[in-house]
Amino acid sequence: MLVTISAIIFTAITGIVITFQGCLAAGVPWGEASMGGKYPGKYPPKLRMVAFLNMIVLAFISMLVLSEAELYFSQLKSISGIGIWVIIVFFLIGTIMNSITPSKIERMWAPVALIQLITSLIVAIS
Repeated sequence: MLVTISAIIFTAITGIVITFQGCLAAGVPWGEASMGGKYPGKYPPKLRMVAFLNMIVLAFISMLVLSEAELYFSQLKSISGIGIWVIIVFFLIGTIMNSITPSKIERMWAPVALIQLITSLIVAIS
């Protein structure tokens, strides 16, 4: 049960981050809350493409977590066992980076990344 709840929480929170990245890609002026606040306002066109690619990567990460939790995407089970540990490292780094960013507003993502780290770890060790 804990694995299922963790995978659902992970996916819901990642959905929020995907939505945020989608807003950046669409030109919403929230650049200060990302990339260390280096691009306040709207992202430049190249970074808007990066935000779009981030959406795809995050969706795939969610699919791997759901697969490892044996909820959905059973066809990814062959790679989710290794992928989940890559995801854990990714969110460990994300938690650290969002904690030390010079952008005060971007630090709001640190607890989000920490929850993603914890929930993916629960899925991995269960």
